[in-house]
Amino acid sequence: MLRERTKAGLDTAREEGRIGGRRPKLTKQQQSEIQKVVARGEKSAADAARLFKVHPATVSRLMARASLRKSSYAK
Repeated sequence: MLRERTKAGLDTAREEGRIGGRRPKLTKQQQSEIQKVVARGEKSAADAARLFKVHPATVSRLMARASLRKSSYAK
């Protein structure tokens, strides 16, 4: 019975879009701000990470995703 209830709850959550990983550490606005300041050279990725209190790898991943999106538009 416990498995059935758990499965039903997970299925409901998936239908509502609540399952799919963790909440993002940064909002969309914060992500775009980091992309702007790093791309312009105003701050390094490490400085931006300290400013927004995230790991430098988070900023690196964000910048890599942004460059992938830009390169796919160019095609």
